Amino acid sequence: MNGVPKNEISVSRLRVEYVYNPIGMDVQSPRLSWEIQSSRRGTRQKAYQVIVAETVEGLLEGTSVLWDTGRVESSESLNCIYQGQKLQARQRYYWKVRIWDETGGVTEWSENVFWEMGLLTSEDWKAKWIEPEQRPATKDEKRKFFEVFEGNREAEKDYSRLNPCPLLRKEFAAARNIVKARIYATAHGVYSLWLNGNKVGDRELAPEITSYPKYLQYQTYDVTTMLTDGNNVLGVVLADGWYAGRIGLTGDSCQYGDKLALLLQMEIDYADGHKEVILSDKSFLSTTGPWGWHCAGEAQGTWSLVHEASYGYDHLVAQYGEPVKAMEAIKAVHLITTPRGETVVDFGQVLVGRVRMTVAGTAGTEVVLEHGEVLDEYGNFMMNIKGRSKEQKDYYILKGTGQEVYEPQFTFHGFRYVKVTGYPGSVTTEAFTAIVLYSGMDVTGEFECSDSRINRLQQNILWSQKGNMLSIPTDCPQRERSGFTGDIQVYTPTACFNMDVAAFLTNWLRNLALEQREDGAVPIIVPYFPAIEEMQAGMGTHTSAGWGDACVIVPWALYQAYGDTRILTEMYPVMVRWLDYVIQAAAENIPENLSGDLTEERRERQRYLWNTGFHFGDWLIPSLCDEKDGAMRGAFATKELVSTCFFAHSAELVANIAEVLGKQEDAAFYRDLSDKVRDAFAAEYLQDDGTLTAHFQGIYVLALKMKMIPGVMRSKVLTQLVGLIVKNNNRLDTGFLSVPFLMDVLCENGRRDVANNLLYQTESPSWLYQVEKGSTTMWERWEAILPNGKVTGSSFNHYAFGCIGDWLYRVIGGVRGGHDGYRQSLIHPEPDKHLTYAKTRFHSVYGEIGVEWHLISGKMKMSVSIPANTTATIILPSAKLKTVCELGKAVDQNTAGVLAVDETGNTVTLEVGSGNYQFEYCYERGMVE
Repeated sequence: MNGVPKNEISVSRLRVEYVYNPIGMDVQSPRLSWEIQSSRRGTRQKAYQVIVAETVEGLLEGTSVLWDTGRVESSESLNCIYQGQKLQARQRYYWKVRIWDETGGVTEWSENVFWEMGLLTSEDWKAKWIEPEQRPATKDEKRKFFEVFEGNREAEKDYSRLNPCPLLRKEFAAARNIVKARIYATAHGVYSLWLNGNKVGDRELAPEITSYPKYLQYQTYDVTTMLTDGNNVLGVVLADGWYAGRIGLTGDSCQYGDKLALLLQMEIDYADGHKEVILSDKSFLSTTGPWGWHCAGEAQGTWSLVHEASYGYDHLVAQYGEPVKAMEAIKAVHLITTPRGETVVDFGQVLVGRVRMTVAGTAGTEVVLEHGEVLDEYGNFMMNIKGRSKEQKDYYILKGTGQEVYEPQFTFHGFRYVKVTGYPGSVTTEAFTAIVLYSGMDVTGEFECSDSRINRLQQNILWSQKGNMLSIPTDCPQRERSGFTGDIQVYTPTACFNMDVAAFLTNWLRNLALEQREDGAVPIIVPYFPAIEEMQAGMGTHTSAGWGDACVIVPWALYQAYGDTRILTEMYPVMVRWLDYVIQAAAENIPENLSGDLTEERRERQRYLWNTGFHFGDWLIPSLCDEKDGAMRGAFATKELVSTCFFAHSAELVANIAEVLGKQEDAAFYRDLSDKVRDAFAAEYLQDDGTLTAHFQGIYVLALKMKMIPGVMRSKVLTQLVGLIVKNNNRLDTGFLSVPFLMDVLCENGRRDVANNLLYQTESPSWLYQVEKGSTTMWERWEAILPNGKVTGSSFNHYAFGCIGDWLYRVIGGVRGGHDGYRQSLIHPEPDKHLTYAKTRFHSVYGEIGVEWHLISGKMKMSVSIPANTTATIILPSAKLKTVCELGKAVDQNTAGVLAVDETGNTVTLEVGSGNYQFEYCYERGMVE
């Protein structure tokens, strides 16, 4: 067996279900992935070997092996499905991998890594659900309370005294020689764990928000080193959270239940082989606040018994993906005294999280912290989001024990500015730190160019993604805080560039599947908060085109970015039921204005037009939005054409997905369906001069992108789109659903000049208008701050319009998708006259893809990095082959790693293997204006 030279090729970044060394899994056939590092060009994996064992020693010595693949002739390094002996609850499994490269050489073994299973069946749970003594208000009582006392501090104090956080306590003894200790826990509400006075783990807001009645996550904690010989104390704090707190647009509380509860199972393994189990049961004690409640021997005050409850275990699942954590800490940067005389702390960045405050003063002193995203047009503090449950206020009453540190534990806010009231002494920036919360995903993408405004735009996009990916993908972090399906549908491609969202969005999609309604409709938000479900039922609809289609579009985007076919398999039945719903809705309903005298041909056509019922349409079209009428004008004006566009688009995507999954008959059916919908659309809505019956930019964008226009008419339709843009002074007028495709439609149809006009536009509405108004995140509305300076009550942290980020990475940066997870990528940057350089980095599932180009005195210098075990097509723009060199050598002269070279017009196309490349050539000045 030939080895490869040491350090030339190695295997690294081993992952199980996208996570490094996960514990508490319940995936019974987990997928194993690895990356290959190589200093040599053209490195390819030809074979691999994976060994899984019960112990590290067994992995090293070849004993207790559960799965040894032997040498497998395969290039796959992604999502290798475990096929060994049946996995057991609680067991840790160690694994390693090595590969053979294209030369026949074999690498050294990778590092030894592991995954650990959690509790796998209901029978594994022995703990009881317990509820502390509570005096819960009913849903109607809480709703009435907040309708009457909204903003009344004394009333809020009364409510807080009525409903403090329950504290639970359990004392127990542990013996010596502990080898393993785990806690498996979940709650109704949110919780934090404490062991002997120390916080357990770094999770926040566990068990997070899911479709609780059907899908409640439990968490697993390794507490082996936290236990002591002898007496130990386990402490738990419970809080309302999403389960019982005020959530969603309506602000209703108790949407899932009106009592907080805990389920906890601690298992301790000793060196002599015996096991001890500490269970949540009626032996736990409950209180609301004595000192030392979570420390051995220090508990004071009055303690109450808890009550056992029967909620069962069938809906419990192990947490999948990264937990919410405190990911960053940002110091305050400015202290402001507003024209009203308010004291305001400025953190310089709109973010999501909480404030850590240092304070000293007299016992009983009350400090109030109010959080807001913007100042008003006069420079005063502004609560830009108002309404029930939207106040974003924290109250702290000092103990009077010297310097105190206050940091709320069971809440989060969207803010940049904090108004401070009642602070004893002088307020200083040093006393305030913002703790940034989001799900702990790795940042995988970076984009930078020579225009600082576009760099700021990219940072705004990333910050909005961080703030709106806290447990679920939300629309905004301060008003609805809900998993709107339309928002994430338009944003997923950008999300996949910026962060590793594979597990995060997979988890959310599993909730979507559970929330799908019996008739196949997919709700507008997931999880579907009961109060919103009730509200939507009153409106007669639970879904909308472009929102429900997330069940198709999001999994397809994950497949493209990560090569994940399992999510396609899991979601395929959901997609089919969704299209069944759409097919039926289209076939059974004819618009009232057409229900009279229809020709047989037109009546047949109606079967393929989804033109009835409520839809959001191209939501938030700037010209159809104002503070008086909101966004509904745009919805009613565009919904009929938008819904039919998405009918065709989703049918085509499901056809593509069916082909990937080997379902050829399904693929043919859905492809035929999409063709019929397109034909019906053109016959019903397209005029001879290229106009559509809904004459708006976004409708033309969707019609062109989703292939609704016959080939002979595309140029006329494009002319209509360009005409509307020019008439609008080279400004966009697109809403939620069309803006993701706006730039691509223009570029793909030869109008990059118009696309550039939109990109570099600084008048409203535009991306750079927001930047020049000082934004640090993306706005909900294009004119959240009006040109006259008036600050509206919109959200200033919505990622949807940040979908331009995907285009920046692909077109300016040059990193374009290839096949299943960038196994074969396309590198094709397209500079314009405004830029002199761009630098893009994207860490794909195979490794890092990098592109950096500089235009210097008529020369293009471009660096490209392609990860091992992949290939790429590199298109050098505005190039002639005779001038292209790679590391000073003509690129067509047997350059290592370059597999093929072609010249067509002013482009040179290279087929390359993995490795780092340095190109230089004379740049033909054919740049788009």
